[in-house]
Amino acid sequence: MEKKYQIAIDGFSSCGKSTLAKALAKELRFLFVDSGAMYRAVALYCINHNVKIEDSDQLNSILLDINIQFKQEQDTLQIYLNEENVTEAIRDLKVASQVSEVAAISSVRKKLVAQQQKMAESNSLVMDGRDIGTVVFPNASIKFFITADPLIRAQRRYNELRAKGNPSIDFNLVVENLRHRDRIDSTRDDSPLRKADDAIEIDNSTLSEKEQLQVALTHLYNKFPELKN
Repeated sequence: MEKKYQIAIDGFSSCGKSTLAKALAKELRFLFVDSGAMYRAVALYCINHNVKIEDSDQLNSILLDINIQFKQEQDTLQIYLNEENVTEAIRDLKVASQVSEVAAISSVRKKLVAQQQKMAESNSLVMDGRDIGTVVFPNASIKFFITADPLIRAQRRYNELRAKGNPSIDFNLVVENLRHRDRIDSTRDDSPLRKADDAIEIDNSTLSEKEQLQVALTHLYNKFPELKN
C-alpha cells in the first residue's frame, strides 16, 4: 500500500498558512485542504439562515444539512457549500467576524475533524488550520507552526480585502478583528490554538512567499528525501 503523508500547518489567522499549504501541495502534488474554509462555510450558512451561534440545539440540527466539498477547477481550489460555490463569499469580513465563535463549538469541530481525517485515508495531503498538528493529525508526517508580527498580519489581510473589492475597509477594523479572533482561538475550551511540541516554527514576518516555501521544503526533504524525486 502506498505511503500517505500528512503535512500539518497551524498558526494564527492571516499569518500565511494557506499560502504555504497551497504552494507545498502544488510542489508535491498532494491534496490541499483549507480547514479554515470549512469553518467559514459553516459560519456563512449560519449567517444566511439566521442561525444563532449561541443556540446549540439549533446549531446542532443544521449540521446535518451542511455538506462541504473541495473541487479543483482550473488550478484553483473551489469550496462548495451544499453544491453552491462559496469560495469568495466565505472571505467576507462579516464571516471572518463569526468564524472563531463557530470553530469554538465542540459539535462543529467534531463533525469537521471527522471529515478532515477521512480525507487523509486515501490521500497524501497538506492541511492548514488551528489544531491540525495537535488534534486532527497528532501523528502527522511533519508539522509546521507559522507566525508573523500581528501588524504585518493585519496589513496582509487589509491588502487582501482591498484587492477583493473592499476599497473602503477600515484598517483599524481589520486589526481589531484579528485580535478578537486570536483571543478566541487561543482561549477556547475545545482544541485551542497552540504549537505542537514537535512542530517546526517559521516566522515569516520578513520572508517572501517563495522564501517561506523554500524553508519548509528544506525541512521536508531533509526528513523525507524520497519526496524530492
